[in-house]
Amino acid sequence: MPQPPHFLLVVFPALGHINPALQLAKRLLRMGAHVTYATTVSAQRRMKPTAPPPDGLMFGAFSDGYDDGYNSLASLEDDKVKRYLSVLKRHGSETLTHLIADIKKEGRPVSCLIYTLMLPWAAEVARGLHIPSALFWIQPATVFDIYYYYFYGFGDVITKSANDPSCLINLPGMAPLTSRDLPSFLIPSNNYSFALPSLQEQLETLDQETKPRLLVNTCDALEPEALRAVDKFNMVAIGPSIPSAISDGEDPNDTCFGGNIFPARISKDYKEWLNSKPESSVVYVSFGSIVVLKKPQMEEIARGLLDSGHPFLWVIRSEKGNGDEEEKLSCMEELEQQGMIVTWCSQVEVLSHPAVGCFVTHCGWNSTLESLVSGVAVVAYPQWSDQGTNAMLIEKEWRTGVRVKFNEEGVAEREEIGRCLQVVMGGGEQTQELRERVKKWKDLMREAAKDGGSSQNNLKAFVDEFRPS
Repeated sequence: MPQPPHFLLVVFPALGHINPALQLAKRLLRMGAHVTYATTVSAQRRMKPTAPPPDGLMFGAFSDGYDDGYNSLASLEDDKVKRYLSVLKRHGSETLTHLIADIKKEGRPVSCLIYTLMLPWAAEVARGLHIPSALFWIQPATVFDIYYYYFYGFGDVITKSANDPSCLINLPGMAPLTSRDLPSFLIPSNNYSFALPSLQEQLETLDQETKPRLLVNTCDALEPEALRAVDKFNMVAIGPSIPSAISDGEDPNDTCFGGNIFPARISKDYKEWLNSKPESSVVYVSFGSIVVLKKPQMEEIARGLLDSGHPFLWVIRSEKGNGDEEEKLSCMEELEQQGMIVTWCSQVEVLSHPAVGCFVTHCGWNSTLESLVSGVAVVAYPQWSDQGTNAMLIEKEWRTGVRVKFNEEGVAEREEIGRCLQVVMGGGEQTQELRERVKKWKDLMREAAKDGGSSQNNLKAFVDEFRPS
């Protein structure tokens, strides 16, 4: 009996990469493939599934040169991140090569290597070993198109327009953009010089492939034009690659194979609190696992929430607002009376809860997809990277939310936050129309993820390429 195809997933050690890649691994398993999931040694040590992995799943690791852990990705200090990426490439290339050799010795050679962003060297390793590879693009297809055009023929156009907020940016096959719709790495205020060289290397690596494969965490209905905008690449929509608790109604704890990838860090008191609230009454506020907002902005958000009168569940990570007295918000007592503040929660559980009617989000792509599939309208509060583009898609393309406007200091004032909450939660005609569109997208996204749906069919066709004939 021929062996099933064996996919090696090589994953950058950040939650925004780890989570969708885990979901992709699970879907590949369901299609009869075998999977080896590999991330850095330190990241793998933190992953603690609460159930044994299913048959066909193996875990591997490669070294980033910092096997005891490294916090540069949390601080996002530019020089430190550049140094980390350089060390990661050197150590990762060597140890990944050894991992592939060990897998082959065990009698289960790799059929295809799938890698996430920030790891173009993984494709080079695969090419050197004559193994097919595919990029798992964990951002929207629209963002890929923008980066491609920036490096191939439209860099001057984008750079010139990025300095003029009133100027429209016209790229082939795409709707006009403004500077606030661009990924932050392309605008003049970008402080992260590590990003563009890494993205350019990624595109140059794809250019060396005779048949470049891109698996995109989106679906055909969500970005039909963007998926076809760049002729030279076959972008295959296989999303949403998110926990099945949202897409098919399974156990909400299913962020990995039967449990959370990281052990819960707090009690589940927020679940009881949500259970006590009326349907669609709660504002959920979370800004992801990387960016920490400055205190003046936190104060404006706090006042905007209080003025809205709605109950809220607000995730404030422990770096701010909980440990250090001088960092605590001035209105903490009022906040705790009207809402609930936690340092962590299961976003899947929260967005799936019927009490939640609004999501104030940084617009990370995973969060954006989860809001769509959960049917929760959004107040878009983008910070960096692809988030400005994601916010544009939310407000202009899908019309499932409203985007905050920042003042000259880059702060969204309490009145602006209140305006946005009124649109999403006010209950008037505008709110009703918004929620009808949200329901439409919820149904379309879930349909794509089902057996026989467009994304499942696309992924199955990809897997079938590697099945023995």
